[in-house]
Amino acid sequence: MSGLSLRNVRKSYGAAEVIKGVDLDIDAGEFVVFVGPSGCGKSTLLRMIAGLEDITAGTLTIGGKVVNEVDPSQRGIAMVFQSYALYPHMTVRENMGFALRFAGKSKDEIAAQVAEAARILELGPLLDRKPKDLSGGQRQRVAIGRAIVRHPDVFLFDEPLSNLDAELRVHMRIEIARLHKELATTIIYVTHDQVEAMTLANKIVVLRDGIVEQVGAPLTLYDDPDNLFVAGFIGSPKMNFLKGRVDSARITLPEFAGQSIPLGRFSVPPDNGAEVTVGIRPETFKRGGDAKLDLVVEIVEHLGDESYAYARQAGGQVMTIAVNDGRALRPGQTISATFDPTKALLFAQSGRRIR
Repeated sequence: MSGLSLRNVRKSYGAAEVIKGVDLDIDAGEFVVFVGPSGCGKSTLLRMIAGLEDITAGTLTIGGKVVNEVDPSQRGIAMVFQSYALYPHMTVRENMGFALRFAGKSKDEIAAQVAEAARILELGPLLDRKPKDLSGGQRQRVAIGRAIVRHPDVFLFDEPLSNLDAELRVHMRIEIARLHKELATTIIYVTHDQVEAMTLANKIVVLRDGIVEQVGAPLTLYDDPDNLFVAGFIGSPKMNFLKGRVDSARITLPEFAGQSIPLGRFSVPPDNGAEVTVGIRPETFKRGGDAKLDLVVEIVEHLGDESYAYARQAGGQVMTIAVNDGRALRPGQTISATFDPTKALLFAQSGRRIR
């Protein structure tokens, strides 16, 4: 088990710089998730750690050793890809033990390590099957088992659940979380799915355009985002954003027919007349408070005990509002959505958070 450190790490393809100076520390035993939209550089950064992409500039250390020029096979890492990449003519047992056989391990060593990985992943009954006889989730577990038998210091996962259906994704998230707990090893996991990130991570690294926007524990990013991008990316359904203008102790909302809400308390309040963005999470509306928005319901999404109302003021944007019991809500109905203004987040025109 090893920690990692990246210092001013950069990656360029010709004149195009795709990783733009990343500084990051990952402690031994952490489960770190790289998350961000397509093209943000998360998979490229993972491949640089794996040694599958050269580092243009900066320093990468694993276990205190600089590994910029170290061969991937000597870095103490094992990688699980989105594609299972199993050998179709081999059994599960043979697929999991192939790297060990290639490395010259004895038959007894291979058998013992494959058996232990199969126990951890509950693959024992499947060891003599071939990949064509397995479900997608089982194939992914075999791919993970192939990594486990190598006893790496660091596991790298590159969107391993993207090819699975929704139910299997949930099941495999649980399996991977259990795996981390049992192995107590360092895991770096790439996904574009912020629900996966929130579920699995000890630490989330939010990337955009090759830059780290924020690093922190899942609920820290959820409760205390640094900017508009992180606030909008973390949370499902996503945060509502309203354009506003500071008017003394209130914020006027031009897109909502001049409705206004109280200005919360801030260590450095915005100037009077400043243009701001107000961020309100859908679930904030369930708690009530001094702020109120009058809206017309367009669609109601029923999810059992909880419902989401999608509503707007005439000419305004659609708002997502969580309600405890939305059975009585109907399209066309006017509602007053109340919330505590101290729970709303405020952002400057630059996108940076006003605290």
